[in-house]
Amino acid sequence: MEVNEYANMERTEKTHWYNVAKREFVRRWIFKIRPPKKDDVLLDCGAGTGLFAAEMEAHCRVLVLDDHEPALELLHKRFRPEQVIALTSPEVPLPDASIDYLTALDVVEHIEDDLSAVRSFHRLLKPDGIAVITVPASMLLWSDWDVSLHHFRRYNRRSLLALFPDSNWEILHINYTNTLAFIPALLVRKLRLDRKPTKVEGGDRAEYRIPPRWLNALLKWIFVTTSMWRIPNLFGVSLLLVARKKS
Repeated sequence: MEVNEYANMERTEKTHWYNVAKREFVRRWIFKIRPPKKDDVLLDCGAGTGLFAAEMEAHCRVLVLDDHEPALELLHKRFRPEQVIALTSPEVPLPDASIDYLTALDVVEHIEDDLSAVRSFHRLLKPDGIAVITVPASMLLWSDWDVSLHHFRRYNRRSLLALFPDSNWEILHINYTNTLAFIPALLVRKLRLDRKPTKVEGGDRAEYRIPPRWLNALLKWIFVTTSMWRIPNLFGVSLLLVARKKS
């Protein structure tokens, strides 16, 4: 991820409907499947600024993991040193079966060998441990936004499920999310591709603009509500997967 994107994230994530809604429905799914206990451990992989993990500290013990120096600097401001894990090799420096919950929120798409990453998730989780994964969906939406964020790919339902074989995982939920935003996002990104390249600061992107308060609240409510539905969506801007490690 470009260094300036961390500053943009930190500036907008506390109020932007997308970020607020994503943290909320991930928490809801965790509590829906199995409410965490105080001694349970949640590992937030690719924790970024650490806001989601910080919000989960009221419910369980948290660890945060990242491999980018700008993110690690932010995480050290928010957490105790023993909670922050700097990933310096492909192997996460934690024992097997030591984690109760694992979250990777818009993270796997940044990893070239995504299958190995998910195998690592499986190693870290205790039997019956819960993984919650979000990823960007549909290569139709591929744009300069993905390039700036250093994405390797966007996913569809089949390609995401392929990372979670039945032999290792029980899929509790998988669905496209942010469905209503799909057409507007497609139009904005394709129109941007049609323009002549210009130097635009990341903070000026449509994805970082916070709408008026009433619209921001409405979009957040729609995103959260529809992300909790079990009705299969045919498309969306993102994909959500909730899985349990088989014993």
